Amino acid sequence: MTNPLSDAGARTPARRPRTSPVLAVMAVAAGLSVAGNYFAQPLLGLLRTELGMTTTAAGLTVAAAQIGYAIGLGLLVPLGDRYPRRGLAATLLAATGLLLAAAGTAPTGWLLLAATGLAAVTSVGAQVLVPFAAELAPPQRRARDIGIVMAGVLAGGLLGRAASGVVAELAGWRTVYWATAVLLLVTAVIVLRVLPGGGGDRSEATRPLRLWRSTAALLAELPGLRRPIAIAALTMASFTVHLTVVTLLLVDHPYRWSPATIGLVGLIGVIGPLAMPLAGRLVDRGYPRAVLVTGLLSAAAGWAVMLPAQGGGVGWLLVGLVLLNVGQTAVLNASQTTAYELRPRARSRINAVFMTLFFAGGSVGGALAPVVWVNAHWTGACLLGIGLVGTALLVAAVPRRRA
Repeated sequence: MTNPLSDAGARTPARRPRTSPVLAVMAVAAGLSVAGNYFAQPLLGLLRTELGMTTTAAGLTVAAAQIGYAIGLGLLVPLGDRYPRRGLAATLLAATGLLLAAAGTAPTGWLLLAATGLAAVTSVGAQVLVPFAAELAPPQRRARDIGIVMAGVLAGGLLGRAASGVVAELAGWRTVYWATAVLLLVTAVIVLRVLPGGGGDRSEATRPLRLWRSTAALLAELPGLRRPIAIAALTMASFTVHLTVVTLLLVDHPYRWSPATIGLVGLIGVIGPLAMPLAGRLVDRGYPRAVLVTGLLSAAAGWAVMLPAQGGGVGWLLVGLVLLNVGQTAVLNASQTTAYELRPRARSRINAVFMTLFFAGGSVGGALAPVVWVNAHWTGACLLGIGLVGTALLVAAVPRRRA
């Protein structure tokens, strides 16, 4: 018996955009949507001082953003297979803007914590836009267009962390939230005016409860979905390890760098968003497996190159970070595009499963990193990163079953 949701064909396709500004709007909207999830990371000291928060409570604002995002991925993103994605994305953008404004006016730490968590739930508007880009793109350009919107998501996280500290120092931490709130509300209006309309499937088969059940069952129904998700989750775990241990390395002997200098090193991560469309073009030309394997080898090489950095080899560190970021970008684009093609009419649900497990992999890497650092320092962290990417290579090498 076939799943009624596997052929939810009543969905009316949206009109395809004719101009690249549509993709630019989607990328900017996606980046703004997720940026607020990263604001609190450099502001923890200010939040403790100005709102009287304990260190634990201030730290919970970071955790609340991650938990809220996971909830939104599971509950809201699948709705993109029922409702027109333009309207759903605009609604979530506006809701995120209003909640960030509430966070900026919060008189107490607990109200800030609540507003941050709720804003993270609605910030998954970014992940509504990614399958929307896949739906609008012609097959020969699909991976590239996905890459452009995902580049916006990656840039939003990167610039959100960097900008919040700078703006807070110049104009106060509340300004960060208020300014982003205004930008999100304006962007929601632009999305409604610029993005193509149409789409949606309001049939009985796509009622929310059925969508959520179908989302949970996708891994069983689509065996081909497990491989790209496993590979992406393992590489995300490896990537998250470096986000933690590189900072620990640079504050320690022989570097002892200031937070500002370490932040500048983090800007190397911008190479990821820049490389994403290029990876997409290669996938569109029929080389998804080559892009995937090259990305995995690049990430593994990045960790190997960084091994000598413990002794003060900053050049090795910088080269390794470039290789790691390029590798992560290539793996994500190839894996995500492969997953979307398994059931085109369920792209929102596939994206919900994919991104939930993708970030779960990152959480595992984040939990392992400090444990390995305490027990085996930099060498152990590099070997852990190589081991996670190596496992992903083994998963990629397993022969695929015929359907």
